[in-house]
Amino acid sequence: MKRPKLKKASKRMTCHKRYKIQKKVREHHRKLRKEAKKRGHKKPRKDPGVPNSAPFKEALLREAELRKQRLEELKQQQKLDRQKEQEKKRKLETNPVVKLSNVEPVEEEFGHCKTKNKAISGKQSSKKLYCQELKKVIEASDVVLEVLDARDPLGCRCPQIEEAIVQHGQKKLVLVLNKSDLVPKENLESWLNYLKKELPTVVFKASTNPRDKGRITKVKKKAAPFKSKVCFGKEALWKLLGGFQETYGKTIQVGVIGFPNVGKSSIINSLKQERICNVGVSMGLTRSMQVVPLDKHITIIDSPCVIVSPLNSSTALALRSPASIEVIKPMEAASAILSQADTRQVVLKYTVPDFKNSLEFFTMLAQRRGLHQKGGTPNVEGAAKLLWSEWTGASLGYYCHPPTFWTPPPHFNETIMADMKCGFNLEELEKNNAHSIKAIRGPLLANSILFHSSSLTSGIMEEKDIHDVVPKQKEEEENEDMDSDQEIVDNEIDVSEQSARSFILDKVIPEDDAYDFSTDYV
Repeated sequence: MKRPKLKKASKRMTCHKRYKIQKKVREHHRKLRKEAKKRGHKKPRKDPGVPNSAPFKEALLREAELRKQRLEELKQQQKLDRQKEQEKKRKLETNPVVKLSNVEPVEEEFGHCKTKNKAISGKQSSKKLYCQELKKVIEASDVVLEVLDARDPLGCRCPQIEEAIVQHGQKKLVLVLNKSDLVPKENLESWLNYLKKELPTVVFKASTNPRDKGRITKVKKKAAPFKSKVCFGKEALWKLLGGFQETYGKTIQVGVIGFPNVGKSSIINSLKQERICNVGVSMGLTRSMQVVPLDKHITIIDSPCVIVSPLNSSTALALRSPASIEVIKPMEAASAILSQADTRQVVLKYTVPDFKNSLEFFTMLAQRRGLHQKGGTPNVEGAAKLLWSEWTGASLGYYCHPPTFWTPPPHFNETIMADMKCGFNLEELEKNNAHSIKAIRGPLLANSILFHSSSLTSGIMEEKDIHDVVPKQKEEEENEDMDSDQEIVDNEIDVSEQSARSFILDKVIPEDDAYDFSTDYV
């Protein structure tokens, strides 16, 4: 006879027992928390970050990213120093004749000089790397896309780069008008008509936050027809490059070049529909060339930004230089931008009363945005940084008029321009540009600010020019500092005179006869 299977013991328990266990567990956790509090161990609080309602959020984020960049540069320098020390030790081990006593005093003598010249050498080495990487991109690419900011297309063009592309020969140059949603449609059409006489030009508007790799985005039912996520001009650029590749008959490499913050990496991300290249608020994030395959026949190369020559105007340095906020003072950079803008439209945009000079505008802007220092004084420097970040970012809408008469640049002639246009389907490009201009919802002329653009911005292509430029830049900075100090002294004198006048008016004049309480006055 088989033995009957026994049932498993039930895990059920009485409520009294269960509640008792829960009580003991709570007491145990409370005891642990008390002990941790006595020791001083607390839970690390999460960083809440900068709130969206903060008026100076962009400036703070920009400063934080600049700090991160500086820390990364310092870490790289420390690594290089360690490697050099290790190499010295290896040399000493291999050559025992060299004594340590001969090496130590030399290091002691030049120890102070190393710390002083570290920052300058770091900046110069990074600039040299930028020049080297830019040359590599131009040599490797068959088609070069020069990205221009639609708000100031002429100021974003670099004649040195265009000359280098022409000298290489058999390379095509295409202009891409990015950030076209920040410019009125009439102005965009006039710039397109001006630029397409020289080179094939594509109207483009990159997507600000492209889809991340591997993530699936949910499609909303009632989505707005025009959003910041939407990209315009992608199909026109794809067709232009695809048509050229068919006529070329081989796989082509497309290099993307331009000044900082014109949107080189964002164009590549929007073409690929993935966040491949680093994109951010701060200038000069891309530091080395990055090859991205678009399809089997087309590969695109991202390049670091073009280095601006310090011989340019102050407005060009403020808008186009990645280290302009460090080299130039924020007040000088912002006032240079403000001098080229239409004052009436600036007053309407920032809702500030009419101003006489830039200092008065920054004080009123600081009061308007709630930027105050200790004691309630307006933070003028913070207001200048805020204006600088808005004008270099991708949120403010301003525009500039193209030249009245078209004249070809000195590095181009009719044959070169005809060679550059050869191989591209320009009729199809015109249709696609017209379609994208209709689709883009740009600002009105009344809402945007008129900006008086300067001429072409010259850049540095050769590494030799970096050494020659530094002393001149120092002299200019010293002269500017002297002028600014003199202005401050004059302002202080004016303020002191005004305060003295007000003090004389408010001062109580002593009376000759004192009041006598013994006598009665009727």
